[in-house]
Amino acid sequence: MSDAKSLIDRRNAARQRQFLDIIEVSEASDRFHAHLRLEPLGVEEIPLHEALSRVVAEPVISEVNVPGFDRTNVDGFALRSAESAEASEEAPRALRLNGEVVTPGVVPAETVDSGTATLVATGAVIPRGADAVVMVEDTDVTGEGEDARIELRRPVAPGAYITFAGTDIGLGETVLRAGQRLTSREIGLLAAIGRDRVKVFRRPRVAVISTGNEIVAPGDSLPDGGVFDSNQYIVAAAIEEMGGEAVRLGAVPDRRDALDDAISRGLECDMVIMSGGTSKGAGDICYEAVGELPAPGVVVHGVAIKPGKPLCLAVAGTTPVIVLPGFPTSAIFTFHRFVAPVIRAFAGLPEAENVTVPARMATRVRSDSGRMEFLLVNLVGAEDGYAAYPVGKGSGAVSSFSQADGFVSIDAGREQVAAGSPVTVQLISARQVAADFISIGSHCVGLDFLLGKLQLDGYATKAMHVGSTGGLAAARRGECDIAGVHLMHAESGEYNRPFLEPGMTLVEGYRRLQGFIYRKGDARFSECETPAAAAAEALEDPSCVMVNRNAGSGTRILIDGLLNGATPPGYAHQTKSHNAVAAAVAQGRADWGVAIDTVARAYDLGFIPLQDEHYDLVIPESRRERPAVKRFIEILRSEEGRRGLEALGFRVPAADEG
Repeated sequence: MSDAKSLIDRRNAARQRQFLDIIEVSEASDRFHAHLRLEPLGVEEIPLHEALSRVVAEPVISEVNVPGFDRTNVDGFALRSAESAEASEEAPRALRLNGEVVTPGVVPAETVDSGTATLVATGAVIPRGADAVVMVEDTDVTGEGEDARIELRRPVAPGAYITFAGTDIGLGETVLRAGQRLTSREIGLLAAIGRDRVKVFRRPRVAVISTGNEIVAPGDSLPDGGVFDSNQYIVAAAIEEMGGEAVRLGAVPDRRDALDDAISRGLECDMVIMSGGTSKGAGDICYEAVGELPAPGVVVHGVAIKPGKPLCLAVAGTTPVIVLPGFPTSAIFTFHRFVAPVIRAFAGLPEAENVTVPARMATRVRSDSGRMEFLLVNLVGAEDGYAAYPVGKGSGAVSSFSQADGFVSIDAGREQVAAGSPVTVQLISARQVAADFISIGSHCVGLDFLLGKLQLDGYATKAMHVGSTGGLAAARRGECDIAGVHLMHAESGEYNRPFLEPGMTLVEGYRRLQGFIYRKGDARFSECETPAAAAAEALEDPSCVMVNRNAGSGTRILIDGLLNGATPPGYAHQTKSHNAVAAAVAQGRADWGVAIDTVARAYDLGFIPLQDEHYDLVIPESRRERPAVKRFIEILRSEEGRRGLEALGFRVPAADEG
C-alpha cells in the first residue's frame, strides 16, 4: 500500500473484460482467498482505556499476585485459629485486643501473638501471626483500653474469612491468551494486575465507498429519483462489528475520474469496499475501474446466489477490493458471506460461529433454478417448534436484513419449497432474542402505534404483514399472539367474526375509513362523489393506471368488488401496505388505488370514502393469558390508547357499540 497512486496509474497490459462469469459460492471464496494472507496484519500497543473490543495479540502473564497480600474478607478480628478450638457458649475463650486497628492500605505494625487478636476492616492486610478472622458479630467485646478483650463462643477454622496472596491470580499465571477479544471483564482483569497498556492486533483499515449519481447523504434533501446512502452506514457499522476500522470516503458519482480518485485513496487502506455499479448495464462503471487494477485484479465477478449475483471480488497487489451489489439486502448479505471472514482474519478474530435451528416453512416459496438462494426469514414459535416466515421484501429493501432472524439456504436445483417443509435456519445472531409478542396479519399504522406502546413497556415485539387471511391462518396454527384482520363477509356484510374458527377469540379493535385515493387536481376524479363513479372514470381511460393490494387482504376484497371483474392497467401490481399504495399514487407511478384515509392525508392525496371497516384482532385462545397479550389489550382499552388511535384518524367504538 506504499505507493497507492501508482497502483491506479499502472494499467494491466491485458485489460480484463470477461465479467459476470457466474461461479458457485465455494469456488468464489476459494478464488478470493487464494490471493490473500488470512492472518492478522500486525501488532500495536495501546492504552488500556482504548482497548475495548480489541483483540489480544500475545499472551498476558501476570507479574504480580492478586491479591498481593493475605486479605480479610469481613470486618472482624484476626487471630490464631488454634486458640479458638475450645471456645463454646458455656466456656467462651477470651483474647486480649491489640492496640491497633488495621484498615485497607495500612501495613500492620503488631504481631498477633498467643492470646491476642487485632481488629481488622474488610480488605485489610492480615497481621503477622494470624491465620483466621472471626466476624465482629460472632464476638463480644469487654473492657476498654489495655483491658479490652474479645470473647469467642465458637471455634474458627484456619483460613476463615481470609483470601491469601495469589489466590485469585498468581505471579507468572497466564491471564489472557492471544486471540481473546477484550470486553469490560478482561479490561478489569488487566487493570487488576497493573497493566495500563496492552498489545493487540492492528485493526484492518477498510475504505468504504458508495457509488451512483442517485446517492444522497442522510441529512441532505432528497431529490426526485434520489436514494439515501444507507449502504455506507450499514457496511461501515458491520466493519466495526467485525473488528475493523471503517474509513468512510463518502458517495462517488458515476464518473471514472471521481471513482478512480476514490479507489486510489481507498488503496491506502488495507481493504476497499464499494457498493453499486457491479453489473454491466449503463452507468455501472465500478467493474470497469476495478478491471484495470494491478494483478491479480478481478478474480470473481458473478456468483450463483440470490441475493448477490453481481458480486465482484478483486485483489490489487495484496489489497482486497470488493464491489458489493447496490441493493441493501444484497450488499449486506454478500458482505457477511464473503467479506466479513476476511476482515475477521485480518483482525485476529476466529471465524464467526454459525448457529442453526430446525423449523418448518410457513408458506410456499418459489426459488430461481440455477442459483443458490439465501432466503431471509422470521422465526415464530409454534407448538411443534419453529415456523419460518419469509421476509419477502426483495433485495432492494433496507429493512429486510435488520428484521430477519436468519436465513434458509435453498439449493440451486430446487424450484420451490412447499409450505410445511422442514428447513434449517442459520441465525444471523447467535444470541437470538425471542419476541415476547408476535403480530401476523394485515398491516395498519394504528397497530404500529399500539405495538410501539407495548415495546416501551419492555416487551419485545415483532410484526409480519401477510394480509388478513394469512393472519387467520397463523392464528389457526397458534403461531402469533394477534392477527390484525379486516375481512367483510360477502353474504352478511359482517366484519371478521364470521371467519373465526374454534380456538380463536375476537378482540374488537377500531374503525378505519377505506377510500378511493388519487392525486389532488386529477380532473378525472375531482368531481366524482362516489368510489363507484371514480372507478368507472378510471375504467374508461386506458391510460389510467391503478395500484392493487395483495391477494388475501381485506382491501383487495373491496377493490375487486369495486371493479366487478374488470382488470385495468396496474391490476397485477400488488403491494402489501396502504403506504405503498399511497406512495405509488403520490409519485405518479399509478393514478389511483384504495387505502385508508389516515395514509391518504399523510401523502396529501384526494380521498373518496368507500367503506367504514372494522380492524379487529384475532387471538388464539392458547395465548390469551400470556402477559404480553394481556398488556396489549390493556393498552388498546386504555384512555391513552384511545387518544393515540383517534389522533391518527381512527375511531374507537364505545363499549356498547356493535
